[in-house]
Amino acid sequence: MTTSAAPSALPRRKLPIGIQNFAKMREGDYYYVDKTGLALRLIDEGSYYFLSRPRRFGKSLFLDTLKELFEGNRELFTGLIAENAWDWSKKHPVLRISFGGGMLGSVVALGQSINEQLATLEEKFTLTAEYPDARSRFKRLIQRVAERSGQRVVVLVDEYDKPILDCITDTALALQVREMLKDLYSVIKDSDAYVRFALLTGVSKFSKVSLFSGLNNLTDLTLDPNYSSICGYTDADIDTVFAPELDGLDRQEIKSWYNGYNWLGDPVYNPFDILLLFRNRTFQPYWFETGTPTFLIKLLLERRQFTPDLGRIVAPETLLSTFEVDNIPVEALLFQSGYLTIADVWQIPGQMELTLKYPNREVQASLNRCLLQTLSGSPSVPGQQISRLYRLLLERDFDGLKTLFHAFYASIPHDWYRKNKLAQYEGYYASIFYSYFAALGLDIRLEDSTNFGCVDMAVLFDGQVFLFEFKVLELTPKGKALQQIKDKAYADKYRARGEPIHLIGVEFSRAKRNVVGFEVETLAICW
Repeated sequence: MTTSAAPSALPRRKLPIGIQNFAKMREGDYYYVDKTGLALRLIDEGSYYFLSRPRRFGKSLFLDTLKELFEGNRELFTGLIAENAWDWSKKHPVLRISFGGGMLGSVVALGQSINEQLATLEEKFTLTAEYPDARSRFKRLIQRVAERSGQRVVVLVDEYDKPILDCITDTALALQVREMLKDLYSVIKDSDAYVRFALLTGVSKFSKVSLFSGLNNLTDLTLDPNYSSICGYTDADIDTVFAPELDGLDRQEIKSWYNGYNWLGDPVYNPFDILLLFRNRTFQPYWFETGTPTFLIKLLLERRQFTPDLGRIVAPETLLSTFEVDNIPVEALLFQSGYLTIADVWQIPGQMELTLKYPNREVQASLNRCLLQTLSGSPSVPGQQISRLYRLLLERDFDGLKTLFHAFYASIPHDWYRKNKLAQYEGYYASIFYSYFAALGLDIRLEDSTNFGCVDMAVLFDGQVFLFEFKVLELTPKGKALQQIKDKAYADKYRARGEPIHLIGVEFSRAKRNVVGFEVETLAICW
């Protein structure tokens, strides 16, 4: 049943889709989620900060909010928390640098961007360049601006890591770009006497040794519970600020599709998803479609990642927090780019261990669709088969499911098996099977524990329970998959739901590269 929010008496405003300019947002009739309280706390607690968040989470808008705050543009903050809580008599000059625009995947392109941005800042403060090299030029710019204005400078760097990510597949080049940025950012600490506040934001977090050795006084906000919602919208924001947009939309669907990003505090929604949903009034993977994770998919396959494990990875906080250009943990890349988020935390002396999960249905379904296109060796086949799977599940057509599952593997070109070592890995078959269900955004429980063991996969859908056990024929006797579900009484855990339970044993053959066994037994509902 679809449950819609009650109509709101508040007036509807314009949706700030793609707007990163604080003044434009405040001067126009746009919705705005007030982040100025967090900005004030940040400024009050320290001076040097770093923040990592996935793309399109509002990092640029938050930096622009800080810029307007420090420059003392009070009229933009009318009605916001900062209006009566900030000393508007004191203004600070702001130096803002951004690497967010265009591709900077070369040393030459990065050098040009740095020089152009420094020239723009020099022109803004009516100064001339005194040195040809970027490091000396930046350092003197900070010093002269502070001396001329009589106030310490604010330095804001947006997308600090994008030049590295633009060439991440070329390790040698990425290392050169990293050294250029390392030299530039070291100026901020060297200029401590002239800097009031500094914040660097980006998607990834490179280690202090590799990129921030010259700027090791940064406070990392990424996993600070007090700033978990510094970017993104909370449930309270959706229900208050955006209340006029909720009429006609299923509130629980909004939550399951787009909420769930967690940095040890309140979970948040990606703003881009929410704004596009309110404009288009349909549930689509808006955020995911703004960037195809080609490099990530390649890395997952190279490292033989068992895809069912993606939604339950356990890793220490130190592994997730940083990576090197030439040593990128899959867990860190998935977490920092927003494809996985924090599900649970376990504290042990001196270490924090994090369990990761998909943040929501959008990411689970979209990432698995993308994986299937590569795992199956065809970008076109999976889409049709995913739709067919959904219809067959609704119809409880198990003969049709058996035929479809066989088609999953039969559609993979023989030459793809020959060229890819991944296809020789037994987990490959279960990975493809799982990803088809995950691509539908269904409620999937992997290795769900019972009193007698763990069933490989449970799918809860449309008032039905589907329990799957997978076996490789070359390793176990035929018929063992279904028999194990019955012998271990895996169904007992689900009987209290009062729903039909379908026991499904699936057997793969590495020699035939396909499903060779598919047995189903349905249990009657016992009241």
